[in-house]
Amino acid sequence: MDPGNYKGISEFQLLGFSEKPELQPLLFGLFLSMYLITAFGNLLIILAVGSDSHLHTPMYFFLSNLSLVDICSTSTTVPKMLINIKTESKVITYAGCVTQINFFILFAVLDVFLLAVMAYDRLVAICHPLHYTVIMNPRLCGLLGLVSWVICTLHSLLQTLMVLRLSFCTEVELPHFFCELNQIIQLACSDTFLNDMMMNFGIVLLGVAPLAGILYSYSKIVSSILRISSAQGKYKAFSTCASHLSVVSLFYCTSLGVYFSSAATQSSHASAVASVMYTVVTPMLNPFIYSLRNRDIKRALKAFFVKETLHGQLS
Repeated sequence: MDPGNYKGISEFQLLGFSEKPELQPLLFGLFLSMYLITAFGNLLIILAVGSDSHLHTPMYFFLSNLSLVDICSTSTTVPKMLINIKTESKVITYAGCVTQINFFILFAVLDVFLLAVMAYDRLVAICHPLHYTVIMNPRLCGLLGLVSWVICTLHSLLQTLMVLRLSFCTEVELPHFFCELNQIIQLACSDTFLNDMMMNFGIVLLGVAPLAGILYSYSKIVSSILRISSAQGKYKAFSTCASHLSVVSLFYCTSLGVYFSSAATQSSHASAVASVMYTVVTPMLNPFIYSLRNRDIKRALKAFFVKETLHGQLS
């Protein structure tokens, strides 16, 4: 394209899901409800883990980190969309778009890393139960959490810096409800070879590699469970990782669903609708998956509310 068509831009247009005015109140109510459920549900998990000393274990430490990341992830995209619907505006500033890209990549990749670390935690708990507290000591847990945050932060910064080198034309409409990296790269008028290469490299290295770790961990876990003689012992061992396996399946199935649906339909609006599954629905369902079948979480939440109720009555 002719260099004369390049220009510095100050804003993008987020087209969202529909331009029909009659659908806007429905979309606003739906996404506000999902956002509040996500924030409240994950906050309850964090409060339950923090308030109960019995839950100060590696598994619940990583679970509370996952809940925090899920709150931050949805807070990166949904509030801006709600503001745009309410103000009947589709504008997001260039700085706001770049910031959204940075934090969305950070929390999305961090989700993957935490799921991989939690799979390793379940591997140690089931395959090496007698050495669990020695291996998964507080120092290692803190180190795994810190390394995950550092790697994901550096990766998101690198991807963001790669976006800053791009030039854009006058057409800056995004058929999405947030600034998604691939969509931004497709809008660029300048050469995007390096951006495409770095994006795909990041997907393989930071997306597929943790998945390989998760699959390896569960192959060892299944092998260990099959060696247990009693059916009750097998059920007890499997139940300790059932919630995590459900969350992993939900996250990767929705992510792959978005990828394949986008490739099949070639429709950006279809991709935006599909991406709701892993950007909004998955973080909303995670607290239900971890609390409905988990007696420790339910007990901690009950104790927390009883304590707060008594404190309120005495005050």
